[in-house]
Amino acid sequence: MFHAMNRFKIAIGSEETFENIWKNRESSLTEMPGFLEFRLLRGDTNVEQGFTTFVSSSRWAQRQNFIDWTKSENFRAAHRSAGDNRSIYMGPPQFEGYTDVEGV
Repeated sequence: MFHAMNRFKIAIGSEETFENIWKNRESSLTEMPGFLEFRLLRGDTNVEQGFTTFVSSSRWAQRQNFIDWTKSENFRAAHRSAGDNRSIYMGPPQFEGYTDVEGV
């Protein structure tokens, strides 16, 4: 199993805007082979540095399923307007990918 995560730093006061972008986005993840689950996670707010952390997390049967999605028209459509709200982001998202080693 493969876990793909993007960590976002969102400017304080823009959290609801960011959440609404994700809730209202065009997504066809469920149509993609190997897709298992998506979650948007909200983390702590770092008042000193002025951001709240969010993580988009998707789970795939295999790493290749995720790679295939990133090269698909579905991916391009889902990210088409990603740059429209640059002012709420404190830098680009940080990608992290993980493969299961053990599970219960």
